[in-house]
Amino acid sequence: MLQRIKRATLAMLPVLAALAMLCSSPSFAKDETTPVVEREMTQLAGADFWQQVRQGEVGYTTSQSPEHGMLISAPGEAWFLLKEKWMSPAGAIAIFGSITMVILAYVLVGPLMLSAPRTGKKIKRWSRWDRALHWSMAFTFLTLAFSGLMLVYGKHFLKPYVPTELWGWVIFIAKQYHNYMGPLFFILLICMLLKWWRKSLFNMVDIKWFMKFGGMVGKYKGSHPSAEFSNGAEKVIYWLLIVFGTVAAISGLVLDFPIFGQTRRDMEFSNLIHMFSALILICGFIFHIYIGLFGMEGALEGMVTGEVDETWAQEHHDLWYAEMQNAKHEGTASSDEPVKGEKAHEQ
Repeated sequence: MLQRIKRATLAMLPVLAALAMLCSSPSFAKDETTPVVEREMTQLAGADFWQQVRQGEVGYTTSQSPEHGMLISAPGEAWFLLKEKWMSPAGAIAIFGSITMVILAYVLVGPLMLSAPRTGKKIKRWSRWDRALHWSMAFTFLTLAFSGLMLVYGKHFLKPYVPTELWGWVIFIAKQYHNYMGPLFFILLICMLLKWWRKSLFNMVDIKWFMKFGGMVGKYKGSHPSAEFSNGAEKVIYWLLIVFGTVAAISGLVLDFPIFGQTRRDMEFSNLIHMFSALILICGFIFHIYIGLFGMEGALEGMVTGEVDETWAQEHHDLWYAEMQNAKHEGTASSDEPVKGEKAHEQ
């Protein structure tokens, strides 16, 4: 036990170091140049002018678009504070916290291994279309997550350490990629909803599965509670993606196309909602990726090859395995019936 605690501590050190570097970055420090800039602006246009601007007074402009006569939106300060002082730090803590939790789970609990030897017999679980849809969504989501995190946190952990020209190109590419790939994410999300929603409806089997913690921890570890084609955790991940993915996609489209009369308040609210839903998805999929890659023996094989071993199917999705076996036997019986009838006719 002591050795496990030591390994867990060592595993957490890189995470804590990265978090410390993020929080101690110069960009989190108070900007000391702000008073100088404000003083120069005041001297340039006059104190009365800037007082009116800060109060949100509307000036004259030939543009008829909403709020174009307002040079500075005073309520926008609330959006800035929520985004930069609350959501950004909280999001960083949530992401690093999720990574720390899966590291601890791997070190202290360990992966869920098969209880019985593999049979070598394979069962078809995912079609080519299923796998293509899954990996297309995985690539799109991960690259959108990376580009989005770069837009939010890049100025803290990358900008201070790279040349200005390089930073300009990095943030430009991240922004353009994020804007253009967002609609594709929404299309893939709709495809996943239409494809798998029937297999992802909750029932009493899932409640019992959750009551035994999926057979992953504590006294239930290795017990392999009953599950259908999708177990309770897989259904949670699926609906997490559908619900928060839809929120992120719609709010992202509002930000992508500011040509339908959106006001500053609409854009600010959409930005906060988009950021919140994206952070929820990122944290959720850290656990999903952990289970697929490290947390469960044989979990990744099915989505790579489309087939799983009979032992894996019987232990993790026994109800689905029984259903497949019944269908196989019924198919064999039905294929034998014409032969038996033919023999009887010959006699």
